[in-house]
Amino acid sequence: SYTVSLRAADNITVTIKLRPGVSRGCQIRAKNVIRSELKIKPGENLTFTFTCSTPEKYFIMEIQKNIDCVLGPCPFGDVRLYPSGLPHLNRTFIWDVKASTKAGLELQFSTPWLRQIEPGETCPDFVSYNINSCIDKATVNIGTFCRNGSVSRVKLLGGVIMSLHLPWDSPLTTSGFSIANRASIKRLCIIESILKGESSITLMSPNYPLGFPEDELMTWQFVVPSNMRASVFFHNYSLSNCERKEERVEYYIPGSPSNPEVFKLSDSQPANIAGSFNLSLQGCDQDAQNPGILRLLFQVVVQHPQVDENVTHLVDLSKERNMTVTIHFEGWPSRIPLMSEPMCLICKDPRTCDRVLTLVSGAVYKISFLCKDLSRLRITAEKGISCVDLWRCQRKIYSLSVPNIITQLPIRLHKFIWRLLAPDLVNIEITSPSLKLQQHVPEQRCNTSYSYSVVSATPEMELNVGVFCPGGSIEKIQMRNNITISLKTFGKGFLNESNHQDLKMSFVPHIKDECTFTVSPEPKAKVYLQTPNWPYGLPPYVSISWYVIVPSKQVARLGFSKDRMGIVCETGRAYLNVKEETLGAEETVRREDELLPQPRNMYHDFWVNISNCKPVDRTQLTLQFWVTLADKQIDLGVILAVVAGAGVLMAIGLTVCCVKKKKKKSQNPMVGVYNADVNTQVPGKKGFFTKGRKNNESHVYAVIDEAMVYGHLLKESNGLVAPEVDVYRPFDGPVGSLPPSPPPLSFRKDIKHSSDTEEPPPLMDTDHDTYTFAHQKSGQLEDNGDTTEKSSGDMGMSLLENKEQDGLVE
Repeated sequence: SYTVSLRAADNITVTIKLRPGVSRGCQIRAKNVIRSELKIKPGENLTFTFTCSTPEKYFIMEIQKNIDCVLGPCPFGDVRLYPSGLPHLNRTFIWDVKASTKAGLELQFSTPWLRQIEPGETCPDFVSYNINSCIDKATVNIGTFCRNGSVSRVKLLGGVIMSLHLPWDSPLTTSGFSIANRASIKRLCIIESILKGESSITLMSPNYPLGFPEDELMTWQFVVPSNMRASVFFHNYSLSNCERKEERVEYYIPGSPSNPEVFKLSDSQPANIAGSFNLSLQGCDQDAQNPGILRLLFQVVVQHPQVDENVTHLVDLSKERNMTVTIHFEGWPSRIPLMSEPMCLICKDPRTCDRVLTLVSGAVYKISFLCKDLSRLRITAEKGISCVDLWRCQRKIYSLSVPNIITQLPIRLHKFIWRLLAPDLVNIEITSPSLKLQQHVPEQRCNTSYSYSVVSATPEMELNVGVFCPGGSIEKIQMRNNITISLKTFGKGFLNESNHQDLKMSFVPHIKDECTFTVSPEPKAKVYLQTPNWPYGLPPYVSISWYVIVPSKQVARLGFSKDRMGIVCETGRAYLNVKEETLGAEETVRREDELLPQPRNMYHDFWVNISNCKPVDRTQLTLQFWVTLADKQIDLGVILAVVAGAGVLMAIGLTVCCVKKKKKKSQNPMVGVYNADVNTQVPGKKGFFTKGRKNNESHVYAVIDEAMVYGHLLKESNGLVAPEVDVYRPFDGPVGSLPPSPPPLSFRKDIKHSSDTEEPPPLMDTDHDTYTFAHQKSGQLEDNGDTTEKSSGDMGMSLLENKEQDGLVE
């Protein structure tokens, strides 16, 4: 059983009640009555028991003492925990002290003092203090505090409600504070904080985060050793809607020529303050309809003076355009440093310092550092390059290199970002003339001190082109959209390699594909290339091309890393196209449902193009291929074939010469040979020429070569069988402004000479644009307007000019 005896003069009330949210698994027995709540008033003496052995799981206790300093004397001095002999429950001691606003109260805390915490935060030992100021009928929450901090005193205007929360097993036997009477402070409160050695504290405005009272004033007093330096940082604040006055903070710094120094809450707050100082927060008259909220959470950091704090570094950005340089702590902005971490401060003047400092182009800065370890600091810079008029832009070549003003700072460069903006129908070209670029792939990783991340972005789509580093085979990258290039460093080696940067950029006219790479592999090197957006896959309907340069004395080996594209199309088809850049080269085409080509040799420059469809489900198009170069091997069979071919051509030439001499002696008339089996129809639209061939007879061939007439002699000269008459294949290429060449005449085994008067067989009645041959009547040559009459009847079987063979004779 427990016995509680309260004296009437103490004005103490004890209340035992169930914990919120706990069922009635335990009750209180007092005066043979079972109850769930017990209240013992001043002057009462009561004995009670619990119906369970662990009452601390079910009940809490409040001990409230009312003190009236207006009508009677105040019990100044240390505050005791009274009464004694209470049951071991989670308990809250409450001291409600009423005082006049003309006489302020002061709460003094014994060491280790107090530390303010945010609402909802708990103390490590679960012992917490809560201070509320009472002015007339208004109550303002000054804050919640844990033990072991820097807050040594709190001065209040008017009354105070002080609460001490103790867990059921706390050994604490004293309150840890005393009450004193002071003169009116003419402001809401004054909080004194004593800082010893290097430390960091966090404080909040009253009623945080609900809002500072309207038109109120409060002050924080910071006691700092004279040999230390203090800096103030505002981490979270908001402003109310003022009708009159202006919300502000004021600093009183001993030795300052302009006390008080006034700042807006949005300003950078003073740093590197020598010695003690005061900070005051002033509210305003708020709009009654929309008052808003004034609140502030800030940090004060105290540290030793830095040896190099007087060393300044010149950062001249006066000649730069569209450029920002941010010096920050490691991990910014994703990581927020702990309040207790040692500070690394960047100062743009002796009193304007912060953990993050941003410098903009067009100005000159002299910066210094308050930091023991500069290796914890980083630099992130960003530069914008845009084009409005292509006529002016496309003549410029922009260097994408880190300026010396950044590399000369004693801070490691983390990232340099170029944002390249181009208007419609203007594209961007990136080149690396001397170093060239290597794509970072699993089979060929970058091991340099820096790399480039290239991202192509439009409002509808973002394409991660890939990560590249210097020392590869990619000479050029062309992209259709706006580009972001991020140079990221690894380790300290970039300082030595920064002088060899070789990335250039220019604006070029519109290109066809989303992205085009120009690749020039090194001899005997194996180059791996992969589609952008790896490993997530190409976006739907995107086309990517690679142009691979093959030296004339080498051959390229092209292979793919897998057998299929590995996707199923919902809309459209996905294609792989491979084609050499040479006349008459065949194009290799594969769809997404077909096997990819096997490794093959490429003897000329060639293209690799990949076009995506809209894949079904979650399948994505990711493709990788490789290219190697090797010297061309001389084939002995080819050499023998060339020598044999040369011998055949020489035999034909000798035969033709002999035949010509023999013909001149015989003076036989010219003979026209016509093959009715040859298809002489030319593809193309009817009426392609402005003047029909039927009228100008440009399609009539006056003579043919004797080699075609006497081709049977070839059989006698080399013993080979003459080929049968070939059939002309219709022209299936693009039809230009000129007609295609006439079909070739094939050799026959036996040719019978026609008589001079013999009429040719009738032509196929298919089109008026056919090729015919003129026949000489006895004794004369018919003039058809396409040839020039030859003299003295010496009409040898000679070819027309090359332009007449090609159909150029009008």
